[in-house]
Parts: sequence; structure tokens; C-alpha cells
Amino acid sequence: MGVVWKVSGSELLLASRFTTGFFLAGIYPVGMKIAADYFDKGLGKSLGYLVGALVVGTALPHFLKWVTALLPWQYVIFSTSFLALIGGMFMVFLVPDGPFRKSSQHLDLMACFSIFKKKDFRVAAFGYFGHMWELYTFWAFVPILLKLFVEFHEIPELSVAFWSFCVIAIGGLGCVLGGYISQSLGIKCTARSALLLSGLCCLLSPLALLYAPLTLFLVFLLFWGMVVIMDSPLFSTLVAQSAPQTVKGTALTITNCIGFAITIASLQLIQLLQDVVPDIFLFKVLALGPLFGLLGLFRK
Repeated sequence: MGVVWKVSGSELLLASRFTTGFFLAGIYPVGMKIAADYFDKGLGKSLGYLVGALVVGTALPHFLKWVTALLPWQYVIFSTSFLALIGGMFMVFLVPDGPFRKSSQHLDLMACFSIFKKKDFRVAAFGYFGHMWELYTFWAFVPILLKLFVEFHEIPELSVAFWSFCVIAIGGLGCVLGGYISQSLGIKCTARSALLLSGLCCLLSPLALLYAPLTLFLVFLLFWGMVVIMDSPLFSTLVAQSAPQTVKGTALTITNCIGFAITIASLQLIQLLQDVVPDIFLFKVLALGPLFGLLGLFRK
């Protein structure tokens, strides 16, 4: 809410952005830990629903921007802040500790280093890191992809906000589908397949931008929006299953911290390359993440 207060200087804006990011960072790993505390079996499916809800929430500001197009931009901030408050109250009053919760007996500052000694954990974590190189940069640049297509093909009317919401939000369905598919194909196989498909979308993005008709381009983005996030809850499941029970929360937190740090590097790199690389080729750089993750996942 601090961003809508009309005060001179940028200090309040920066402080608001920092504290929002700080507290948001604590939601995702803790939410996954809570899910792991409730589900000893079928964790992949349950995390699919959890991350699917996160994806829809990520897309929601684009939807609000679309429905409030004739209203001041502050209404988007008001709406998302109110929904965040309601969600926090639900967690406090309606979600007790799960039946499979195991508390750590003491503070272990070295746990974040020792868990990487486990091979299964490293494989899951490195797959997640490759996935994160692509994910949030893709989400951030979905409106740019749509605007580029509109400019290249001189399309008079296309709601960028609405289709940005659709492309990101459909990832929620991808997470749920991935959870169910993993029950038949296995968690690692499903995650590996989704990562491969999203990497191929990165490589095919120039062709889609240049030569695909509008309908096919939108279908391509919707498919990319599904597979780019489908593997996220599966990697988190692999991390939770491969980590010692007493440091499961620590394992999820450290992988998330490193993953989001990688996201910052990916976003900054794409922005720097905008000055030297044609826009249509920018998103091929995102394929480096899936390639890195797949190298680890395909090793015996």
C-alpha cells in the first residue's frame, strides 16, 4: 500500500517494495513445508494444487488491470493488498500444523551446506535452478512478447493485459495436471519432460513471433505458460523427499533462495541484451536454464 501514498522522494517506495519482497519470499517455502506436513504420500499432486494457486495469484494483477482499465492504477494495488490480507487471516485461523510435521531439535546453521552432499538432493535442486532461470523472466516478459507480436504484424486490437493473465494463469492448470501425470509417469520423468518442452518453446520463440498467425501464436504462448511452471511443484517434491525430515523446511528454503537469486540474474541479463540482440532472439537465452537442469536430470 505504501506505493500509492503521495510523498516526495523515493525512500518510501523503495522501502515498500523491499518489505513486500522480503515477506513474499517467506510465503512460498513455508507453504510447501505446510503441504509436506499434511501429505506423506501424493505430495506431488498436493504441491501441484499449491503452486497452481500461486500461479493464478501471480497472474491476477494482469486480470485486475484489464477489468479496471478505466479506473486509476491504484485500484490494482488496493485489490491485491486486500486479497493478501484475507489470505493471511485464513492461514492464521484455519490452517493448523499438519500430522506429519517434524520439528528440528536444534538450530543447525550448517544444514544448508550438508544437504547438498546428497546426490538426489543435488539433482532435484539443480533441476529447480535451471527451471527458475526461465520461469520468472518468461512471466515478466509475457506482455513484451505480446507487444512484439502486435508490432511485427500490425494487429490493431489485442488486449495485452487479458492475454498476459491467460498465459500466466493457465500455468495453474499445468501444475495440477503435472501432479496427476506424475502419479503415472513418476515425478522425475514428468518434471524432466516439462523442462524439455519449455526449453523447446524458448528455442522456437523467434519462429512463433515472426511466422505464426495470431491464433497459433496465442496457443503457443498458452502451451508455454503451462509447461514453464508444470515442473516447479515436482522439483519441490523431489527436494522435500530427498532432504532429511528434520531439515525439510531448510532444504526447501535454501533451494528457493538460490532459485530466486538466479531469477534476478536472468532478468538483468535479458535487459542488458536488449541493447545488443534483436528482440525476437532474446528469449532463446532462457533455454540455457532448461539445458542446465536437463543435464543433471538425465545423468544416471
